[in-house]
Amino acid sequence: MSDFVKNADNAPGGYVAAEAAGLRWLAEPQVVPVVEVIAEEKKELRLARLESVEPTAGAARELGRGLARLHDAGAPSFGWTPADDAFFGPLESPFAVTAAPSTDFAGYWADDRLRPLADTVTRTLGADGHDTVDEAIDIIADGAFDGVSGEGEEEPARVHGDLWSGNVLWTADGATLIDPAAHGGHRLEDLAMLSLFGAPFLDEILEGYEAEHPLPEGWEQDLPAHQLFGLLGHVRVFGEAYVDQTIATARAIITRADELGF
Repeated sequence: MSDFVKNADNAPGGYVAAEAAGLRWLAEPQVVPVVEVIAEEKKELRLARLESVEPTAGAARELGRGLARLHDAGAPSFGWTPADDAFFGPLESPFAVTAAPSTDFAGYWADDRLRPLADTVTRTLGADGHDTVDEAIDIIADGAFDGVSGEGEEEPARVHGDLWSGNVLWTADGATLIDPAAHGGHRLEDLAMLSLFGAPFLDEILEGYEAEHPLPEGWEQDLPAHQLFGLLGHVRVFGEAYVDQTIATARAIITRADELGF
């Protein structure tokens, strides 16, 4: 069977190296299937070809268990990336993000990821929308979501970083991760992206995750804080269609922080 060749002629320099390094890093703990990197060149990534099958509840539960084990494998720090460069977004229009370690989740997520991205879409969000998003980011920067449901502080997790359902390929060997934006992050980032746009057997994925790594009660209410980056990315790439959802998510962050006493 021939390999799958991903052509990155229109992507920024460093894109292929970043994706290849991310795939290898995610595969390193050997706890969840990750597409194999066969070879890489400056503008071309050669991967093992995968044959897709229909998803099943059992495969979804195993994916959840594997994600929990992957996150538990950890990362050197928040914001750490396995390559010198880091990107987010589709192959046709990825954008660079900060690739630098941070001592805490709040600083990395608010100041290195969210604020720079929000500033690129100020006009699209509108003045009031940007103010709402900025208020939500300030709350995150204050540490409201360093833990889960206001409990403790999470250690850096080994996260896929762009885990919407299109970046999970269901195969006979199980659900396989593709197209990562891998980095050291918060364990809820991947669960938030899966929940944002929906995924096959999502309830079973989450059931499997909690069977491996139980989460505090109410953790689902924290997800907007981890969905804001993905939504801002969609505003940047796709425009106004995602503005209302982004602002609603920022408001949900503000409400949740108030519930947690911030």
